[in-house]
Amino acid sequence: MKKRFLAIALCLVLAVGLLAGCSKDEGTVYWLNFKPESDEVLKKVAKMYTDETGVEVKILTAASGTYSQTLTSEMDKSAPPTLFVIGNSAGVKTWKDYALDLKGTKIANELSTDAYNLYDDTGKLVSIGYCYECYGIIVNPTLLEKAGYKLDDIKNFASLKAAAEDIHARAAELGFDAFTSNDMDSSSSWRYTGHMINLDYYYEEKAAGKTWTECPDTITGAYVDNFRQLYDLCVNNSTVARGDLATGGHDAQNEFKTGKAVFYVQGSWEYSAVADSVPNATMIPYYCGVDGEEKAGLNCGTENCWAVNAKASKADQEATLDFMYWCVTDPEASKLLVESFGVMPYKNAVASTNGFLKASEDYSKAGCYVMDWATNYQPNVDDYRAAFVSALNAYNADPTDETWAAVRTAIVEGWATQAAKAKG
Repeated sequence: MKKRFLAIALCLVLAVGLLAGCSKDEGTVYWLNFKPESDEVLKKVAKMYTDETGVEVKILTAASGTYSQTLTSEMDKSAPPTLFVIGNSAGVKTWKDYALDLKGTKIANELSTDAYNLYDDTGKLVSIGYCYECYGIIVNPTLLEKAGYKLDDIKNFASLKAAAEDIHARAAELGFDAFTSNDMDSSSSWRYTGHMINLDYYYEEKAAGKTWTECPDTITGAYVDNFRQLYDLCVNNSTVARGDLATGGHDAQNEFKTGKAVFYVQGSWEYSAVADSVPNATMIPYYCGVDGEEKAGLNCGTENCWAVNAKASKADQEATLDFMYWCVTDPEASKLLVESFGVMPYKNAVASTNGFLKASEDYSKAGCYVMDWATNYQPNVDDYRAAFVSALNAYNADPTDETWAAVRTAIVEGWATQAAKAKG
């Protein structure tokens, strides 16, 4: 009897051992979320995935402005995030050793553009963009056609200039102008000193063949005169005379919504505000007279970039990569995420419901280059832009080559001065 009992026990031990050896650890997913406004949607998507696959997906959302400290705290725990955000060059320096190289993964192969990806100094693909914003020139196609032009007519600065100047000259007859107001008060000036000036920074990057990964000590200003061309076009063909812009007080958004102007210098975040009034509103690039700008796209950028924890278990890494792939390819999941994020730069994600972000995707799919947010590297940004605004106000009051020279100084020499101060 004793021998029989031992034999049975041995068989049970062997059976359990074989089962354990054959079982597969499916892993789990832990997403430390960067976007508080998307918390509810992400938890819904996580539940959908768990219900469908049985894989546990945990979502923790950092409070606004606390992501860095939350990430540091969570990474010190025994079960750290498997999916987190590395959204800028500073993040790459801090967290690159914690990031799995995403080159060649299924999720990376689903990207529709490389424009929102971050690499470390060895070429490792540290993180990949999962949503972004864009800015440029918003257009009312209906008004444009009433003025005798089609959207396809505008392909470069020359064609934009011809249309805008003609519309402005006929504003009284048409009942609308070319551009909305371009105020230089604090509620509006950033559209030019923080956004439009990006065209100079971007084309400097492009000419050098290297995207900035940190604030350069100096800039050349090689494309500042292109900025001048576009800026002058906006303020000279507008609902408000350039000499009346310094103090602000005009409502550019309302001017666009009520059909007072065809063009509105703004970003993708304006879509929900203007779409009810101008449902076919779209966005075109900052055409400014550079060679080859017919292939320009919009100014697009993000700090929303996925990274996978290189120190997580292999099973958790695989589970996380599978979950990411599902997020951007599953029709229902990607629809929910796109509705929350605005757009996802992946080949099989549901198309954006934001018309301006949809325009940015269309440019990319047509082979147009994305103008990245080099403006993010402006040094001592408040002081830099304040001097820039002051110079533009003087130029608007007296638009001459002499006053423009002060604008150039604020842009180029101001950069060097503030970069030196920032570095101590």
